[in-house]
Amino acid sequence: MAYGIHIPTRVRFGEGVAQDLPHVLREMSASRVIMVTDPGLKESGVAGRVEALVREACSDVGVYADVEPDPSVETVHQVASLCREGRADVLIALGGGSAMDVAKGARVVAELGGDLRRFAGNHAERIPGPFRTRLCAIPTTAGTGSEVTFFGVYSDWENKIKVTVTSSHLAADVALVDPLLTRSVPPNVTAASGIDVLAHALEAYVSRQATPFSDALAERAMELVGSSLVRAFEDGSDASARRDMAEASLYAGIAFNHAYLGLTHAIAAAVSGHAHVPHGVAIGICLPAVIRYNAHVCGDKYRRAAGIVAKKQGTGGSDAAEVVEKLARDIGLPSRLREVGVTKDMLAGIARQTLVSVQLRHNPRDASEEDILSLVESLW
Repeated sequence: MAYGIHIPTRVRFGEGVAQDLPHVLREMSASRVIMVTDPGLKESGVAGRVEALVREACSDVGVYADVEPDPSVETVHQVASLCREGRADVLIALGGGSAMDVAKGARVVAELGGDLRRFAGNHAERIPGPFRTRLCAIPTTAGTGSEVTFFGVYSDWENKIKVTVTSSHLAADVALVDPLLTRSVPPNVTAASGIDVLAHALEAYVSRQATPFSDALAERAMELVGSSLVRAFEDGSDASARRDMAEASLYAGIAFNHAYLGLTHAIAAAVSGHAHVPHGVAIGICLPAVIRYNAHVCGDKYRRAAGIVAKKQGTGGSDAAEVVEKLARDIGLPSRLREVGVTKDMLAGIARQTLVSVQLRHNPRDASEEDILSLVESLW
């Protein structure tokens, strides 16, 4: 088969690579920098330490530290306004997927104008590039892989949906993936972001767009998750586990850049839009049921995946759904939608919203609205 490989982001990986930030900024000829982060990293002092590194290379630094989980379109517009007003030439995204997605979206709006929504969905406007403003991503969680992906996901609370912007021009110019920055992540965030890594790998693995390249990365990501997620959850100071999960997130992100995602992420986005459920939590609930649904057409791949994850967990088993369910239990994730505030009257709306997701075109098995409703009802 013929396939392409495109990794526009320059990645530095390893303990301590965040200290390279002043050098990276000098290479970018940075003169006006805005750092995008969240309140938790500001309160913990991590944002302050990174800001000090920025100031070694650039004295004109602004900080936006109000990024919320599952960030809104409005937050993106606020940061875009700051970029325009401050004439920023470099954006630094420090945090999990939320901070990185906000920075990605803000760069689009700051340079192209208008509302972010016009670049989202099935009828999205094309995003031209490259951008004048450079973007450096510094992840502090092992989960989204947003430091290398072509996607940004945003909450449109007005319409109770999540919108996705997709373009290779969205990708960061540079990513500094430093596992040391993930050590302070609390167990519940480690669990939710970690199961998202596994979902990225699994959905890329069974995607209709999967290639030998994406499969190799997905398999390595699954291997690392199987050996290290529980350890990282149980002991956040486990340096080896933190490194493995940071690496897994990176590999899974590159894998789904090339193969895309599927039904799990489509449903989870609709769940989050209706009930404000954290993304990784929604993923953990939905993933086993979607595996069972898809297994009718890609059972062999799921069996291989189960073997990879279960072997690294030190357990047997060839049923991927059961392997994922056990892993989710071991890291304390809920298993039912009712446990996270989803009411029964939301299910029909969740099914309808899932049906319009662009992710469905890559899922290995077609799904009708009735199929999806039956699936989410089984999860309630």
